[in-house]
Amino acid sequence: MTTAQELPSLLQQALAQHQAGQLEVAQQLYQQLLQANPADPDALHFLGLLTCQTGEAGLGIALMRRSIVACPNAVYYNNLGNALRDHGELLKAIDSYRQAVTLQPDYPEAHNNLGNALREAHQPHDALKSCTHALTLRPGYAQAYNNLGNALKDLGDLDAAAQAYRQALASWPDYADAHHNLGNVLLALDLPDAAIESYRCATVLNPASAQMHNSLGTTLVARGQLAAAIETLTRALQLDPDDAHTHNNLGSALRDVGQIEAAVAAFEQAIALSPDFAEAYSNLASVLRRQEKFAAAIAAGRKALELNPSLVDAYNTLGNAYVGLEEFSAALEIYHQALALDPEHADVHHNLAIVLLKSERAEEALESAHIALTRKDGMAQGHVNLGDILRCLGDLDGAISSYRHALERDPDVDSTHTSLLFCQATRATATPQAYLADARRFGELVAQRARPWPHTLPDHEPELRPLRIGFVSGDLRRHPVGIFLESVLAAMNPAQVTLIAYATVSNEDSLTQRLKCHFAAWHTLSGMSDEAASRKIYEDRIDVLVDLSGHTSSNRLGVFAWRPAPVQLSWLGFFASTGVAAMDYMLGDIHVLPENEASHFVEKPWRLPCSYLCFTPPDDLLEVSAAPLLHNGYVTYGCFGKLSKVTDDVIAVWSRVLHAVPDSRLLLKAHELSSASAQRKMQVRFAAHGIEADRLLLEQGAPRSEYLAAYHRVDVMLSPFPYPGGTTTAEGLWMGVPVLALKGERFVTHICESVLHGAGQAAWIAQDREAYVAKAAAVASVAGREALVSLRAALRHQVLSSPLCDAPRFARHLEQAFHDMWAQYMNQSRVNA
Repeated sequence: MTTAQELPSLLQQALAQHQAGQLEVAQQLYQQLLQANPADPDALHFLGLLTCQTGEAGLGIALMRRSIVACPNAVYYNNLGNALRDHGELLKAIDSYRQAVTLQPDYPEAHNNLGNALREAHQPHDALKSCTHALTLRPGYAQAYNNLGNALKDLGDLDAAAQAYRQALASWPDYADAHHNLGNVLLALDLPDAAIESYRCATVLNPASAQMHNSLGTTLVARGQLAAAIETLTRALQLDPDDAHTHNNLGSALRDVGQIEAAVAAFEQAIALSPDFAEAYSNLASVLRRQEKFAAAIAAGRKALELNPSLVDAYNTLGNAYVGLEEFSAALEIYHQALALDPEHADVHHNLAIVLLKSERAEEALESAHIALTRKDGMAQGHVNLGDILRCLGDLDGAISSYRHALERDPDVDSTHTSLLFCQATRATATPQAYLADARRFGELVAQRARPWPHTLPDHEPELRPLRIGFVSGDLRRHPVGIFLESVLAAMNPAQVTLIAYATVSNEDSLTQRLKCHFAAWHTLSGMSDEAASRKIYEDRIDVLVDLSGHTSSNRLGVFAWRPAPVQLSWLGFFASTGVAAMDYMLGDIHVLPENEASHFVEKPWRLPCSYLCFTPPDDLLEVSAAPLLHNGYVTYGCFGKLSKVTDDVIAVWSRVLHAVPDSRLLLKAHELSSASAQRKMQVRFAAHGIEADRLLLEQGAPRSEYLAAYHRVDVMLSPFPYPGGTTTAEGLWMGVPVLALKGERFVTHICESVLHGAGQAAWIAQDREAYVAKAAAVASVAGREALVSLRAALRHQVLSSPLCDAPRFARHLEQAFHDMWAQYMNQSRVNA
């Protein structure tokens, strides 16, 4: 039996055990006190607190209420308020805090707790008053400053909120919550680096807080510090594995570092934990699109919009997925829906511009690209996009300027260097030296990232064995590379070479299927890092690795910097130096690689006999027609190349031809001429040189069979300069139409010359502009027309029997080149050993 004298001591023991976390012992002591005095207010109250702590909030609150009935005081009301707030009874908690400050107006903790509860009840003005009162009663009260900052943040006064959090930290430097809240406000003030510093302090002070780790990790993702973000978010998930938002944020970081499979898993886990998480569905759609799983990406994007019809990013991602399927009309509709919700969204304007460009609506694309950059000038990709559009419109100087702006903002993007170099290589005013300087900068960039693979000589290398030849290309399809490659591959001798393909994209067509049968193995590098791709090639024991892209889209020149093969060369797909020091050779012929131009390359020139190209004739069984001048009564000139090749300089020379032959016509056929505005613009450009619109026949592009039939309406093809036609030249000759070229001064300008030499048509190469105009005009004379009619009838046979179409002969030359390159490597390696 407990005596009255023992009760105060027993209460002190109970409180001590309670504070020490010995809850079972404290509970027994409180109950012992109540056995002695069932109305003991302290025993009732603190047993109620303990009961709430052990998860029986209802019973604990009831005990606390009994204590207040027995002895109403401010402390009891304050503690009851805390219990009610923790139990989700916010309004009752506010009433309890009010009772506390009524009974004891100078009670700073109760005023602070009241302010915190009022903020949670969305009453920030009243919260502000209560926290201010608490600070009046206790200057330097850190928790009150923290809650004051929260109220100010809710009221939108971010600067004042930041100052309140700083005052909290001045009183209590190790206050983790204040560091975290300060980070939130700094982020809202667009001070992400300062926010990261605050978040780091919070996670150090409270390493068990998943929320704080998540805030830090999310901000690191936004700042591009992805490795640190992944580490931090992984830690957050270790602390709270069921937080869907953290899984979503981790997925974003994994996506941005290229760990696509892991990102998919993270987004799927976020959705499993929160099936209505629209942002996670949108993010899942973005990575599925990168995996080229376009149908699945569309389904995920649609689900995101079903859950949140106002989620603009989901519209953007959905539109991108339709672009992947080349369903441009659907993509345009989606992007316009997004802009109806957010007319200022830079990324949507950016993607809209890309689709308009792909839809051959370049002038509209230009407007969207400018809007995107107005909204988000720091977006490097926006400047790239603008450059692509300007290039399509023929403004190479403007395009180059845009690409340089992009590189100023993000100098490490290979594709931007490629776009710049492509323009530099085809610009009339660019010198080979200026191009090479830019190419070398790209080469240095990829070399800095690479760690070349080791190559050792075998102990017993056979004198003659099939060399393992790897071809790296994104154009193993109906593309000039595929067209020029097909007949050569079919003629290659398996006893001399074993061919392995490394496709850099997954897009395939009927020509891809025909090409595949000529390779011993076919691998896709799409989605692989340069290191992983180079490891694959290295482990395949490739002897000679051939780049078929140069600085064109989908190239993987960065892989070559790792030197996965002992011998590496560039051929066929480009017309200038790659700039990559690890590229040993540039494969060409005496026409595109004359001796006096060797200084244009970091690679060593390697010249094939006759021609560096071998044309595969079309499958279409189109006959050569009679010369159209016979029924038209006038000469029709033509050009079927990209409109960007038709520069103002070219138009000036072609206008001279049309003036020299007054009744002649010029047929231009290009995809870019699909709109009436584009055609009017072309008419205006010729009108500046006195050429009437009725002299021009302007047509949009067409499928290949229809396109080839258009040669039936042309007497002479005019090759543009400095970027002439290669495939169009060969196709024109095959269709019986001679092609007039202007002699150039660097690789790209020599392409048409090489084709004409290979086809035995070197007489159609003009040495300068005067000769170009004279040769074009000469066909209109009586003798010229007779010669043109005779040549047309014989030209296809001449082409088919020329080196340009002699695939077996070309294949022997190519095999020999590979073996000679290998022999040089072996000899040099032995000397160095």
